[in-house]
Amino acid sequence: MTAVETQVQYQSSYMMTSTEEYMIQEEDWDRDLLLDPAWEKQQRKTFTAWCNSHLRKAGTQIENIEEDFRNGLKLMLLLEVISGERLPKPDKGKMRFHKIANVNKALDFICSKGVKLVSIGAEEIVDGNVKMTLGMIWTIILRFAIQDISVEETSAKEGLLLWCQRKTAPYRNVNVQNFHISWKDGLALCALIHRHRPDLIDYSKLRKDDPIGNLNTAFEVAEKFLDIPRMLDAEDIVNTPKPDEKAIMTYVSCFYHAFAGAEQAETAANRICKVLAVNQENERLMQEYEKLASELLEWIRRTIPWLENRVPEQTMPAMQQKLEDFRDYRRVHKPPKVQEKCQLEINFNTLQTKLRLSNRPAFMPSEGKMVSDIANAWKGLEQVEKGYEEWLLTEIRRLERLDHLAEKFKQKCSLHETWTAGKEELLSLKDYESASLMEIRALMRKHEAFESDLAAHQDRVEQIAAIAQELNELDYHDAATINARCQGICDQWDNLGTLTQKRRDSLERVEKLWETIDQLFLEFAKRAAPFNNWMDGAMEDLQDMFIVHSIEEIQSLITAHDQFKATLPEADKERMATLGIQNEILKIAQTYGIKLTGENPYTNITPQDISNKWEAVSLTVSALCNNESTQSNERLRRQFAAQANIIGPWIQTKMEEISHVSIDIAGSLEEQMSNLKQYEQNIINYKSNIDKLEGDHQLSQEGLIFDNKHTNYTMEHVRVGWEQLLTTIARTINEVENQILTRDAKGISQEQLNEFRASFNHFDRVRKWNLMLHRPQSSYLLDLQKRNGMMDPDDFRACLISMGYDLGEVEFARIMTLVDPNNTGAVTFQAFIDFMTRETAETDTAEQVMASFKILASDKLYITVEELRRELPPEQAEYCISRMTQYVGADVPTDALDYISFSSALYGESDL
Repeated sequence: MTAVETQVQYQSSYMMTSTEEYMIQEEDWDRDLLLDPAWEKQQRKTFTAWCNSHLRKAGTQIENIEEDFRNGLKLMLLLEVISGERLPKPDKGKMRFHKIANVNKALDFICSKGVKLVSIGAEEIVDGNVKMTLGMIWTIILRFAIQDISVEETSAKEGLLLWCQRKTAPYRNVNVQNFHISWKDGLALCALIHRHRPDLIDYSKLRKDDPIGNLNTAFEVAEKFLDIPRMLDAEDIVNTPKPDEKAIMTYVSCFYHAFAGAEQAETAANRICKVLAVNQENERLMQEYEKLASELLEWIRRTIPWLENRVPEQTMPAMQQKLEDFRDYRRVHKPPKVQEKCQLEINFNTLQTKLRLSNRPAFMPSEGKMVSDIANAWKGLEQVEKGYEEWLLTEIRRLERLDHLAEKFKQKCSLHETWTAGKEELLSLKDYESASLMEIRALMRKHEAFESDLAAHQDRVEQIAAIAQELNELDYHDAATINARCQGICDQWDNLGTLTQKRRDSLERVEKLWETIDQLFLEFAKRAAPFNNWMDGAMEDLQDMFIVHSIEEIQSLITAHDQFKATLPEADKERMATLGIQNEILKIAQTYGIKLTGENPYTNITPQDISNKWEAVSLTVSALCNNESTQSNERLRRQFAAQANIIGPWIQTKMEEISHVSIDIAGSLEEQMSNLKQYEQNIINYKSNIDKLEGDHQLSQEGLIFDNKHTNYTMEHVRVGWEQLLTTIARTINEVENQILTRDAKGISQEQLNEFRASFNHFDRVRKWNLMLHRPQSSYLLDLQKRNGMMDPDDFRACLISMGYDLGEVEFARIMTLVDPNNTGAVTFQAFIDFMTRETAETDTAEQVMASFKILASDKLYITVEELRRELPPEQAEYCISRMTQYVGADVPTDALDYISFSSALYGESDL
């Protein structure tokens, strides 16, 4: 026992003792309280009676405690009686120095028993100092009457108080919380006597309002039947607001020693309670595992069909909703299940460790609920989940393409229908029959211009048909409407061709009748029509919608746009030349006084039309040059890459740091646990960065950005790495917790544990070094993550040999069945520690539990319900009663139970 200095005040003096924490005294023995006459009176009487209870064994006693110990003779005799040892021979003289010498011999003996007395000497005792004498006697009582009291790993004052609380717990009106006012009504003393000797006191007749009667009853019965002298006066206890604690403790300790023989049954009951408590906790953990496993597997079973549903939606909003539902699943529904899966593995490992430490059989979950079954189900879920996400993105791209094509089809159809509006009626006119020569020639030239325009629109019709065909091939949901409109345009186009040819034939028949035509009008019409058509086509291309997903597509569009801008100077020359014809007409008319009537007879295109369209083309080109959509997409790519390139290496670094902490032997397991908890908190705090990256990823997907050349990390990589990091830190913390549990349960010192870890790490490092030399870095890290803290059988054999084991093949095979019962081909550090401490571990066995029950049953082969309820706490008693089988035998009570088979079942053994 480690010496602990304790301090007790006696006015200005101090006394130090090397006992347990109960000797760190006692704040209540201070100067003021010792001056209380009532307390001093109680201590005088109690300590005198206690001393006489021992001195009478030597045929003597004391009358005045401060006077009768002054010569030291009776003090030495008292120490010899209570210790059973011989003290040095006392001095026979009656002089003061003889008395001091005898008292010093007594004090030296007290010090030899581990009690250090400070600032108190023989002179105070010889001089009859009351307070010092009482303090010395109280120290002797503590050392020889109270110190050795031990109840459930508590000792001395706390142990004595716990013993009193447990013994008096079933009694009404008794609540022992201290050693002063809890004893004033006398019921607690009567309850102690009745608990061990119910034949001496009828507790049901006692009244709380008769404290003096209760106390006198207890004092008289204790003195008459238990050989405990009357150390207190009932009136002193009742009339004192707070009775002296040390007097009460001294008197109550006599009851403890008097009833010590009955403690064997209580010890047996405690052992049974401890074993039953372990078994109940293990059963609770088993039930909790089964419940969590069933719920997780049921969630996986319900989720997989949803992820396997690949029925596509017909519209983009519907598919976008599916994608949003999938994102909610990823952000909201799945993360708690990841935590549940991790917690399930931790609970399973903790349960197996507790079962192994308590010498119970290993827990085997129900069929289909093993950790490996859950891992396989989870793997299947993630495979289906990955396929579902790929399918969603593919479908969104398809619908995006369909919507784009459909919109483009509608735009081209609208432009074409606008152009063809009224053309059939115009071609069907027979205005040439009543026209003049000039008008006929104008009609002829106008028709030639129309034919040129018609040929220019042939490409648009072909584009409309091609788009309709592609929409049908991509299974567009409204293909019927598209086909009907396309067919109508094609039929109309064929009719226009026929009508155009008929009109040309008619005009050619009368063309020989007409001789003159204004060449400038004709030339204008011929040049204006194709240029106008070119501007229409340019506007159509410039206003066309486009969606890009990569830098290459953006670059292609930029190149095409640059090429188009390069043609603008030449087009401007054509515009100026065409408008120059009109200017020439006006000039000629002005020069020669020609009065122009009406518009150009050969075309509806006016110079103003050309100028307006040219201005529109120029403005559109300028607007496109300022388009920043591509820049926005590039910004999103760079923004996502900047974060991903930080988070990805951070996760990898944390995985490696956690691995280093788990094998570090520089500190204690508690230090490792502290470091791991700090890592866990840092990881939790880092979650906001993952959420921000998820937000950027969602913005990229909404912008239909599916590639990123600025980073090799995808959101899927980060998600998987993050989930692995959370699982790894939780699993590593659980492993260290189990190591602490094993260390404490099996009595392994920190030095032994470090030695085991050093040996294990040495041979484990050999395998890791070979992995690092012969495998790529990414593959090495993955393998290190999966098998961290494991040794191959060959490394394990080498480790045992290095520790002095002489192993043959048969012996090594036997050891492998202990450390690798599931034949996984690897030895964990936990299994290694279990093996190294297996033969020295001190655990409860079925035989010990049977022996404890046998004590409670008074050596019978059965135990009754009444005995269980009397000796065990209510919860443990009912637990035993509900699980013990009926004992079969002759002449046994009806409530006899078989504790032998019950004890065997606790440890998975057959009846002994």
